[in-house]
Amino acid sequence: MDINSFSPAPCSLLPHSPTLLAMNTATLTSHRFWAYLQLMRPANIVTAWADILAGFAASGCAVFISPSSSDLIPLAWLLLATTGLYGGGIVFNDVFDAEIDALERPDRPIPSGRASRQEASILGSLLLSAGIIAASQVNWLSASLACGIATAAILYDAYSKHHPIFGPLNMGVCRGGNLLLGISAASSMVPNYWFLAVIPIIYIAAVTSLSRGEVYGGKSRTDSITLMLICIVIVGLLGLSLLENYHLLAVLPFVTLLSARVLLPFIKAVSEPSPENIRTAVRAGVLSLIVLDATVAAGFASLLYGLLVLCLLPISRGLSEIFAVT
Repeated sequence: MDINSFSPAPCSLLPHSPTLLAMNTATLTSHRFWAYLQLMRPANIVTAWADILAGFAASGCAVFISPSSSDLIPLAWLLLATTGLYGGGIVFNDVFDAEIDALERPDRPIPSGRASRQEASILGSLLLSAGIIAASQVNWLSASLACGIATAAILYDAYSKHHPIFGPLNMGVCRGGNLLLGISAASSMVPNYWFLAVIPIIYIAAVTSLSRGEVYGGKSRTDSITLMLICIVIVGLLGLSLLENYHLLAVLPFVTLLSARVLLPFIKAVSEPSPENIRTAVRAGVLSLIVLDATVAAGFASLLYGLLVLCLLPISRGLSEIFAVT
């Protein structure tokens, strides 16, 4: 064979060519961006938007809203605020759990090396700060609530998460505060409806408590308590009909949907507390926060507004197929 028939590889394919290096750099940057996006759990952030929309309905603003309404401006700021607050809180969850995840879930972004713990801390700090700044554009009460939510999120991530009682309660306070953040669009309504925060507090406490068995399985007694808490939430949603401006007929379809989505997987997790069943129940519980919020929204605003909030569910479910929820 004639050696002259061979020609050098094109410059663009040489190992150290500028083109190949640029391609490798772009690929690496893309992977790193994806890793940090995974840390934020976009599917969960969508459920936080539902909290704001439900609180906005309870504030009374949603009843009078129109495409040209000035109420859309504070709503936009609050949606941006909860994106930063929830995103930052969930990023710090992985920052503080890096050592545990290295043993239990080594495929997660930080223990796998796809994301830097230091850079994740910076990202979480920027997101929390952005959330507080966005809330401050609405009113001082919104800013105060945002500061409280950020503090509660860090407290949960760093200290209370592994406590059997304070951990679930702490996480519930974060979501209850998020609902109040939506109500703060009309700050005068927060003192009137502060008790609404109890519903997501109980609900999230139940889901968080159940999630402790995601890796090694659950305990039948603890899981039975979480099922009882879910039942209390459903009864509470119906009990809000005692309020003059809460419409029970608009609520019933959403309560039925919530019961079907949550009770069935929770009952299965209690009867067979395997890690797989518990993960399935927790995932259903997290995503069904949107149904819970749609229930509250429909009760205070209208069936149509509740359906608008419910439209976030397929978005969150779609994202949950791409990004981890738990």
